[in-house]
Amino acid sequence: MFARNISIHLKPNTLAAFTETFEKEVVPVLRKQKGFQDEITFSIPGGADVIAISLWDNKENAENYNRTTYPEVLKLLAKVIDGTPNVRISEVVHSTFHKIAAGAAPSPVAASVATAGVAKASVAVA
Repeated sequence: MFARNISIHLKPNTLAAFTETFEKEVVPVLRKQKGFQDEITFSIPGGADVIAISLWDNKENAENYNRTTYPEVLKLLAKVIDGTPNVRISEVVHSTFHKIAAGAAPSPVAASVATAGVAKASVAVA
């Protein structure tokens, strides 16, 4: 399983609009994508930073979405996003929810990408 970790900075006072657009327009698009498994989005109430993590069955489907459909999703969110979101794709090495056990050690590149995403998520929601 692979995760797309996106750090988004919102324009001031647009968290409610982001949430509504994400739920009504983005999630239906995600659900139609080959290999899409789940979406988890975090924010600080009233804050301007959002972390969105989508889970995919394999790297190929995550990267295909990134190339083909993600630009359309950015257009849907253009009214509320400030700047360019930071996107990282990493391998999921453990999940209690998705029942993924830690397997073979990930490559150093995957580990550093995963660690960077976790650190950002921790800062954004702490």
